[in-house]
Amino acid sequence: MDYTAFLRLLERAAVPPVLLLHGPEPLLLADALARVTEILFPDPAALALSREVLDAREAGADGIARAALTLPFLSARRLVAVRGAELLGSRQAEPLTAYVAAPNPATALLLLVDQELSPTHWLLKTVPPAAVVSVPRPVGRAAVSWLRSRAAADGLDLGEEAASLLVQLVGDDLTTLLGEVEKAAVAGGPGNRRVTVIEVRAVVGEHRLRHVFELTRALERRDLAGALTVLGALLSAGEEPLGVLGMLTREARSLWQVKDALGRGRPAEEIGRALRRPGPAVAALMALAQSVPLEAATRRLARCWEVERRLKSGGMPRAELSLLIADLCAV
Repeated sequence: MDYTAFLRLLERAAVPPVLLLHGPEPLLLADALARVTEILFPDPAALALSREVLDAREAGADGIARAALTLPFLSARRLVAVRGAELLGSRQAEPLTAYVAAPNPATALLLLVDQELSPTHWLLKTVPPAAVVSVPRPVGRAAVSWLRSRAAADGLDLGEEAASLLVQLVGDDLTTLLGEVEKAAVAGGPGNRRVTVIEVRAVVGEHRLRHVFELTRALERRDLAGALTVLGALLSAGEEPLGVLGMLTREARSLWQVKDALGRGRPAEEIGRALRRPGPAVAALMALAQSVPLEAATRRLARCWEVERRLKSGGMPRAELSLLIADLCAV
């Protein structure tokens, strides 16, 4: 089951006795838990007696099974949410495996795994396929749709153009995107609940818009001197190094996607629709992809991931990003 089908299931207030959600975005898993909680317990007073959130390593498979077998009190159902079940070994998890085979219909057991499980993991062999929900991190157009829906849930009217601009400029980190939407709403004045391109530009700043565009164009031209100049301007203006890296990673990912699609014979129109980017940007990426081997496009993306690891491990931002830009222009 994909995440969209899962949300449609919840719209019908249908919560099965066992659900396994796995994916790399903790915010989406937290949203799923909040939504299931809201459906099962419209009265928050029932939460204390009817919902348990367990850490699998602390509770163990026996503790999880016992919690799930407990009958509800003063409510129609119980909710047992478990984090970290993937860390249990298959033998260690035998009581949980036995429970999943014959679950308590009065309990909703929600297994939340903040990583994408491999097809051979024991959880995917234990939980019925219809109860497994893959929760990928939304990117591109999917991130825009998610951001608008999430903003609406928070009482904000986020226009599609404004959401697209935010994703283009900020990247697809969901927590960062939500923070920018909230700042944009505040920029609209006291009590403002509508976010348009005007508010987004007020938050992001015209200089950032210009610099982002210039950096992207310099990379497309492999203009090392120009790209390094723009990098210096962004960092001097207070831009977060991980935000700059997010822009670079997004461009590297898009180039790899175009190169891969061309290699599989996909037509230009289909590639443009998949990227959901302006026509000139798609044309520039396709032109660049024609001159870059797939192995080189793969190395560009891998290099971005390596720099992310280095920055998060205490690397020097300006030096790491400068070297990365040099590599991107050279490849």
